[in-house]
Amino acid sequence: MTSEYSAHHLQVLEGLEAVRKRPGMYIGSNGSPGLMHCLWEIIDNSVDEAVGGNGSKIDVVLHDDGSVEVRDRGRGVPVDVEPRTGLSGVEVVYTKLHAGGKFGGGSYAASGGLHGVGASVVNALSERLDVEVDRGGKTYAMSFHRGEPGVFKDTGAPRPDAVFTPFEEKSELRVVGKVAKGVTGTRVRYWADRQIFTKDAAFQLAELETRARQTAFLVPGLEILVRDQRAAGGEDGADGVNETSYHYEGGISEFVEYLATDAPVTDTWRIQGEGMFTETVPVLQANGTMASQEVQRDCRVDIALRWGTGYETTMRSFVNIIATPKGGTHQQGFEQELLKVLRAQVDQNSRRLKVGNDKLEKDDVLAGLTAVLTVEVAEPQFEGQTKEVLGTPAVRQIVAQVVRKELGARFSSTKRDDKNQANQLLDKIVAEMKARVSARAHKETQRRKSALESSTLPAKLVDCRTKEVDRSELFIVEGDSALGTAKNARNSEFQALLPIRGKILNVQKASIGDMLSNAECASIIQVIGAGSGRSFDIEAARYGKVILMSDADVDGAHIRTLLLTLFFRYMRPLIEAGRVFAAVPPLHRVIVMNPGSKPNETIYTYSEQELHTLLAKLRKQNRRWHEPIQRYKGLGEMDAEQLASTTMDRSGRLLRRVRMEDAEAAGRVFELLMGNEVAPRREFIIESSDRLSREAIDA
Repeated sequence: MTSEYSAHHLQVLEGLEAVRKRPGMYIGSNGSPGLMHCLWEIIDNSVDEAVGGNGSKIDVVLHDDGSVEVRDRGRGVPVDVEPRTGLSGVEVVYTKLHAGGKFGGGSYAASGGLHGVGASVVNALSERLDVEVDRGGKTYAMSFHRGEPGVFKDTGAPRPDAVFTPFEEKSELRVVGKVAKGVTGTRVRYWADRQIFTKDAAFQLAELETRARQTAFLVPGLEILVRDQRAAGGEDGADGVNETSYHYEGGISEFVEYLATDAPVTDTWRIQGEGMFTETVPVLQANGTMASQEVQRDCRVDIALRWGTGYETTMRSFVNIIATPKGGTHQQGFEQELLKVLRAQVDQNSRRLKVGNDKLEKDDVLAGLTAVLTVEVAEPQFEGQTKEVLGTPAVRQIVAQVVRKELGARFSSTKRDDKNQANQLLDKIVAEMKARVSARAHKETQRRKSALESSTLPAKLVDCRTKEVDRSELFIVEGDSALGTAKNARNSEFQALLPIRGKILNVQKASIGDMLSNAECASIIQVIGAGSGRSFDIEAARYGKVILMSDADVDGAHIRTLLLTLFFRYMRPLIEAGRVFAAVPPLHRVIVMNPGSKPNETIYTYSEQELHTLLAKLRKQNRRWHEPIQRYKGLGEMDAEQLASTTMDRSGRLLRRVRMEDAEAAGRVFELLMGNEVAPRREFIIESSDRLSREAIDA
């Protein structure tokens, strides 16, 4: 570094150079999220066409050579010459920052693209990008190398490392074929530049499919086909091609039904409306200059929502089909007015609901809510190119007005079904409020200086001596017989034991009140000491590990599933932090006889397959074993030494960590296995029966 600093030290990055120098400003990062953001930019251009009624199908193809292709049936990128630059519309869109048809010129009523940098940024960050446009009975084509237009000399399939010749004097939009009259569309295929993106950056199929499904819900009638050819050598129809099509006619109402995993308290309600507002914006004049002008905006609001018996909130908000995961003014208006309307309804029914002087809070109202909120507005203001937060101030008031009017009409409806659902909703919300108030009061009165000084812990808890949370382990054991053995097998310094009697309550079906009044559930929550539901505080948990130790039979598996349901519904942060485990006790004890005075060898196996493999190995070695081989059906059949060495001693035990990669998927599994709907569970059992080993059933 030099102390000299003058004008010749300054650099001016021209055109797409700024994008390549600082890609994070435009796409967030140069890892997999940034790579996926580039793909969203291209897909969203096609979706904007579909929203405007131009084309009803979009194909997204992940090729085996690392490239990705997006095909649509929209109007096609303009191919005529843009008068100010003298370049074709295709070259302007893909090489010029802040250029496009979404600056209020009338080409799009409302779109996700606003800044005119999406396609050009993707081009700048691609080693090669090919565009084909069907328009006016012809197919036009143009190729780019790191944002520079030119021609690749392909000798076979297109490759990013083919010889590239840039245009020197004038660019050429080539005509490469003919199409039938009226056929239009755009095809974009690009290879991400590995000079920009990290080596491990890759297109995430699961994320792509989630986004495609989401978009298909938001644009009823649009079909999005996702084809992954990366494992198939690129041949259509070859083994390994993964192809999924997403197409929904029900719109966001169907989206809410897909997202909701709990039993319904209300039907899916649809709230729709619109409002007008004015704002002063710079408008491009015919002579190419910008002038401030007051314009009238129309904002359309469409909301689908329903409440369920759970307490989790699932909220999805969108602006012109673009997801806003961090919310913004539209979500603020929705949540604020929702609270106001429901507070007013509770006040009107205060005598029936017996609410006293307590006030509803936002968490009470949002508990069990599944909602999809969409607004459509021309030229919305976002915070940054990644468009995660809506900033247009006027949208908040318009959304609030629509919610106030439509939700108020729903509560004042005289229809019997509407009145019943409204009453059930108010009962649920007030119950959430009372549970919150009770939990806070209980927490304030039951605080203790240390865990061991509390006299409120269940008498059946066999606690450990250490006060170090990270070292401590809580074993939840099945039955008193297992408890007796486990007492002698444990290390009392850091291992605590809590026995449960039989099968606990299925909390997937039961209400919060039923769960709290159940002795076994209440004991588990009380012993862990971190609360439950929304008030759960993982920092207050008394144990570093919670280990479920049940018998190795069908009943033991059922008890373990019931316990996991309790943790998933009411103590989920423990699972998310990886602090819940399932103990793996052995199934068999094989005593291998040794010749002479050498002591016999004891070997434990954990599955039927492992046992058969062991016996085959012993036969091959001409070794004998005691018959019959002991088959453990319960923890109580082991003595303390056996239980300690196989299941509780840290040096020799095997634990299975309970993990949750996707909360929504986990919720659907628990609802399938433990929920109120019997038919899907019966169908699942029938379909999966061929994968079950008959030997695993103790009947």
